[in-house]
Amino acid sequence: MKLQDSTIFITGANRGLGLEFARQALARGARKVYAGARDPSQVTLPGVVPIALDVNNAAQVAAAVAECGDVTLVINNAGIASLGGLLAEDSIEATQRMLETNLFGMMRVSQGFAPVLAKNGGGALLNVLSVASWLSAPVLAAYSVSKAAAWSLTNGLRNELRAQHTQVLGLHVAFIDTDMTRGFDAPKLSPEFVVARAFEALEAGASEVAVDEWTQEIKRGLSAEPGIYIDYAR
Repeated sequence: MKLQDSTIFITGANRGLGLEFARQALARGARKVYAGARDPSQVTLPGVVPIALDVNNAAQVAAAVAECGDVTLVINNAGIASLGGLLAEDSIEATQRMLETNLFGMMRVSQGFAPVLAKNGGGALLNVLSVASWLSAPVLAAYSVSKAAAWSLTNGLRNELRAQHTQVLGLHVAFIDTDMTRGFDAPKLSPEFVVARAFEALEAGASEVAVDEWTQEIKRGLSAEPGIYIDYAR
């Protein structure tokens, strides 16, 4: 998938990683960039087209699909995170909220735009996942459930969209220096670095990319015996 002359739809594009995806897409020659956000007035980047979109709102997803029929790349970036383990008093409610956005929101957008991508030659989906897709630590255990589900969704979409020649890229990454990780005492990657690596992988035709060294280490450890995820907590 080449970014030059592409038409891109980005969810959660008003700030953080989504905003950086929009910036670099324009810099790499995208013909048009739609910036989806719950409050489109917060989309202030020159050169993008703001679109009202809450990925949990099926009517808004359908309206976005109808309005943006020229899309060739969808970036499923919108996501939420909250701290907590699986045995906390509110863990079920917290996990349900994260699944609604991180899994079902991604599914709604992907289902909606799949026919658009087919009509426009196949194109691509880029799904923002996490090292937490593969690894659970107590502070983010509920979040990890949602990201593991989103990884499985990504793999399923890849299989189902292969016949229409749609590339599906899963982006796995550790902590990124955005509003979402404010307050986390951990090394953080810059959004600029993450997006650059993601777009390089997309243009190379990849199906999955582990952006940073720690995420690459965890991926290698999945096939160890015992698997790295058995006793690892960070």
